[in-house]
Amino acid sequence: MHSSLESLMFQNGPIKLHAVAAGRPNDPLVILLHGFPEFWYSWHKQIALLADAGFRVIVPDQRGYNLSDKPRGAANYAMAHLVSDVIAIADQLHAEKFFLAGHDWGAAVAWSTALLYPQRVAKLAIVNVPHPSVMIRYLKTNFRQLRRSWYMFFFQLPFFPEAAFRAFEHRLAVRSLVHSSRPGTFTNDDLAQYRAAWSQPGSLTGMINWYRAAARHRGRFPDSQVHVPTRILWGEQDAFLLSAMAHDSLRYCDNAELHTFANSTHWLQHEEPQRVSELLIHFFQAP
Repeated sequence: MHSSLESLMFQNGPIKLHAVAAGRPNDPLVILLHGFPEFWYSWHKQIALLADAGFRVIVPDQRGYNLSDKPRGAANYAMAHLVSDVIAIADQLHAEKFFLAGHDWGAAVAWSTALLYPQRVAKLAIVNVPHPSVMIRYLKTNFRQLRRSWYMFFFQLPFFPEAAFRAFEHRLAVRSLVHSSRPGTFTNDDLAQYRAAWSQPGSLTGMINWYRAAARHRGRFPDSQVHVPTRILWGEQDAFLLSAMAHDSLRYCDNAELHTFANSTHWLQHEEPQRVSELLIHFFQAP
């Protein structure tokens, strides 16, 4: 782990959540949420920059990942539980309001946290995942998006996805990262970090259970409109998600803006670390 980072443990009921932290404890809180198949390391290029800009930065391994607990059964990965983990972290840090950013599945949790707890989220930053209502509509009506999301259906199978993921030193997962990103985005050192996280006992099932829970335990929101100031960052060369969904997501927000990156992929914060950090810092610092 990077020498300037602290390692913390949080509790949500019986679930223990590992996180890395940087910045002064009394500075405004920023929580960064990773996606699949990453862990806290997803944000490693942003943490120090945000801390240096005057934020207390907390980056959890979400449940099922790396050093956090991996409860058995897909029901434990329903969105309400994933959101409750975020709120539990903020509660333990006595943060009535906090800034929230998420990428991929972490963005889905971030959207949902802002929808369920708008009074807690000061500002919302989203990287390459649409608003939940947009995602559901495209999966139901857009064949191009359905074709890109084939792996979500593969992950519904028992046992087999884990076996495929584990085979040949996680070759499938490594290839999916390397082939869907700009050349050189993920170094051999990066991939060694991911392999170590994927090798934690129970983590492959925990990670894939997010997809199983999404299919079986659909979240419900009292209001699908996001009332929290929102900034969406989107790499337009995303191999998994159509860029049109980013534009459609703006309609579900009272106050949102979209920053697109024409030459970036789904792995935007890895490919454009400086620009992503600047856009987060300026957004969170603005009155």
